[in-house]
Amino acid sequence: MTPLMWAPETWWSLFGHFLALSLMSIGGAITLVPDMHRRLVTDSGLLGDADFTSSIALAQAAPGPNVLFVALMGWYAGGLGGAIVSMLGIMLPSTTLALSVSRWVSTRRHWLSVQAFQAGMIPVTIGLLLATGWHLAPSAQGQPRALLLSIVIALLVWRTKVSLIWLVAAGAALGAMGLV
Repeated sequence: MTPLMWAPETWWSLFGHFLALSLMSIGGAITLVPDMHRRLVTDSGLLGDADFTSSIALAQAAPGPNVLFVALMGWYAGGLGGAIVSMLGIMLPSTTLALSVSRWVSTRRHWLSVQAFQAGMIPVTIGLLLATGWHLAPSAQGQPRALLLSIVIALLVWRTKVSLIWLVAAGAALGAMGLV
């Protein structure tokens, strides 16, 4: 698709999809990757697998907010208009809700119900992140070395203060040597 192509049907589809997903993005937009893949690649065919994966990889490698992959998906599916409506769809509801709730919670931190809700969201976020990791790494599924490496990295992140950049570098080195 050319960047300035007129595609209002695609734009409305992207806007509606990301608008609906926005309020479920607990832990960030990256946690919604499995559903984005289902809708954009499998169901509607707006993106191919390669465009989908490269939009995530490029946005994660670039400096800036991690939600930029949504704009790239919109760009691949609907050009400049697709990028704009995708970002508006993913950002408007969640940003508005987050701002409203954070103001409300800041005055009620001592409430037991607020503390319980915050504690209950931790496993939800972890589960969504694990589902995203599982979806993005199909080649590692069924490979014991890759699974073991993932567990070791998770434990290192959780239990030590090792800088993430060193863990990424170690993973790249293991991959370059063909060990993972």
